[in-house]
Amino acid sequence: MDKNKIKQPSSRTCFMCGKQNEMGLQLEWYNNLETNHVEATVSVPEHFNGYPGIVHGGIIAAILDETAGRAVMLDGNFDNLFVTLKLEITYRNFTPTNTPLQAIGWLISQGNRSMKVAAELRLPDGTVTAECQAVIVRPTDEVLKTWEAERPFWRVHD
Repeated sequence: MDKNKIKQPSSRTCFMCGKQNEMGLQLEWYNNLETNHVEATVSVPEHFNGYPGIVHGGIIAAILDETAGRAVMLDGNFDNLFVTLKLEITYRNFTPTNTPLQAIGWLISQGNRSMKVAAELRLPDGTVTAECQAVIVRPTDEVLKTWEAERPFWRVHD
C-alpha cells in the first residue's frame, strides 16, 4: 500500500462500510495525504440498479454522502464523527453498475459544530457521474452515547 494513503476504520453493520453487512457495499476509504482527499473504489453490483446497468440514484447519494462525510477524518482523528444535516447532489452522467468507480471527498470549510464537505463519483476515465456538497454537524452527546456499544467494532480492518 502507498505510504501516502492511510486506511480509515470501518464498522460491522454500516450499509456502506460494515464488514459484517452482507447486504452492504463493504467499502474501504483511505486518506490520501498527497491530495488531502478521502478515496474509495467501488463497483456497484447490478442488484443496486435503478434501471438495468445503471446504479440507482439513492445508492449514488449514499456513496457520496459517506465519502463527503469521511473527509472530516482527513486529519487522522478517526473518532471525529459527524452526521449529515444537508446534502445536495448533482447527477451529471449515468453511473454504470459492475464498473470500478472512484469516490473522492474533501473538506471545504470547518467550524466547531459543523463543516462543509464535498464528494464526487468518477468513471475509470475520470468522467464525473455525480457530485455533492453537504453540511455535516457534530452529534449531541446524547446521540454519541447510543453509539458506544459499537465502538469496539469501529476499527481499521486488514
